[in-house]
Amino acid sequence: MASSRPGSAPDSLPDSLREQQLRGVAANPAAPPDVLIRLLDPAARAAWTTLCEERDLPPAVVEAVLAHPEHTVRRAFARNPHADPAQRGRLVHDPDGRVRGTLAGGPRRTHHRIRPLPDEVLETLLTAVDGPGDNDWLTAGEIAQELESSRQIPLSFRLRLPEHPHPVLRARGTDQWKHLTTGQREALLADPDPGVREAAARAHRYLDAEAMEADLPERDCHARAGLLANYPVTRAVVEACLAAGRNHYGLAHNLHTPADAVARLARDPDPEVRNQVAARADLTPGLLAELAEDPDEKVRSRARIQPLPRTWAQCRAIDALIDWDTTYPDPELDADWYAACARSEHPVLRRLAARHPGLPRELVEPLITDPDPEVRHALALHHPLAPPALVLDTFLSRPGERPYLLTLPDLPRTGLGHLLGHEDPEVRALAAADVTLDEPPVRLLSDPEALVRRAAAANPLLPLDVLLPLLEDPEHAEGAAANPGLPAARLHELLDLLGVPAGHVVYGTLDSEDNSPVT
Repeated sequence: MASSRPGSAPDSLPDSLREQQLRGVAANPAAPPDVLIRLLDPAARAAWTTLCEERDLPPAVVEAVLAHPEHTVRRAFARNPHADPAQRGRLVHDPDGRVRGTLAGGPRRTHHRIRPLPDEVLETLLTAVDGPGDNDWLTAGEIAQELESSRQIPLSFRLRLPEHPHPVLRARGTDQWKHLTTGQREALLADPDPGVREAAARAHRYLDAEAMEADLPERDCHARAGLLANYPVTRAVVEACLAAGRNHYGLAHNLHTPADAVARLARDPDPEVRNQVAARADLTPGLLAELAEDPDEKVRSRARIQPLPRTWAQCRAIDALIDWDTTYPDPELDADWYAACARSEHPVLRRLAARHPGLPRELVEPLITDPDPEVRHALALHHPLAPPALVLDTFLSRPGERPYLLTLPDLPRTGLGHLLGHEDPEVRALAAADVTLDEPPVRLLSDPEALVRRAAAANPLLPLDVLLPLLEDPEHAEGAAANPGLPAARLHELLDLLGVPAGHVVYGTLDSEDNSPVT
């Protein structure tokens, strides 16, 4: 390797090779805190994303990251899915709006389980106002909008907002108006804060069919579609829509649509409208039986998924799974319903049960060998009791889910020798990292795929006499630098050769008032 003076850039090392080595050291699971903290120097900028966003960090390194003067470092940590939300949440008072906005946006969406931010962090972000000293990258309102769509606000927090001491949060609590009790609505309508009263009155108006009719735009638009799909409707509005052949899909979705209109919509020529009717909770047995024999397969299937009686919350959960392949927490869905879904003959309901992390062991065990592969994969992706063999099977079968599955502790990392010759390079890479292989994965160092070569070079089974030359090879440098078999002294030596200073750049803790670095 080319030599250099300590603290200076290497004289002849190609930039690409240097960056690979830095990223490898940043990813090295055995790198001690003093090595990782060195990477926070500007000379190691190429390692910042790997270090701050893509791995778990020791406490001392977290402190150094939070106090780092470069906003790019703090932003990377703000979106780190491995970091404790309470640690990420310490950036809530960061002086740079870009950092606060990134915190509000949350980790990148490769994860099924986004852990919520602490209540006090949510409260701070949602009640923030722009001050004269703030920069103009993002307004407080824009940051709050980022948070709303980040999945970092738990339902339990939203349901507590109507009684929150802060008026801004009580006003936000009116967004849950349809789910509030009569007492909560009355309290918000009479709230001492005028902003809360105004928000409550606006929300209450949407439950008034006559008021909604007065507000209903005549032209087709998002507002009209939303009102007709979700809020009370007058008989005059329903009849006008049916006569004009407009908004039938929205009316079929609307739980306030009168029963006789629902029956007419069940015979609509558009199968998408009939499918929406088939998903309703208020169908009569006769109408459900009719839809179960509909000429359209999608309508028949939706009608047959769940017998009567149904609740609207149950129907919403099923629709979310069918339409968006997702589920949302709903306080109206109890353990007994999920248990019934787990025992159901219909695979859609068993898939829904498999996604419920609270499903007890006695109901999980039959799902592990369910004849429907989607049930088994849903269990592997969502349930903590999914066995490692099932998680591995899902890794093999669902390439799109691999970034998330690689974060799970139950994904097997050993006993994978039989996969070394797998046709899929991502599978070979997983096997190449196995530390229990019968012999070092030297053969895979010449694999045609870079990620396989990187995994093989990072395997600590490689002896040092094989590993050290790989540090200078562009085909293997990143993986070799990430190899936990490299002693700490070697890692420090490598950083010396890369021109990364040691010892004289130390970041302290965050000042509690303004988050400025303390050195």
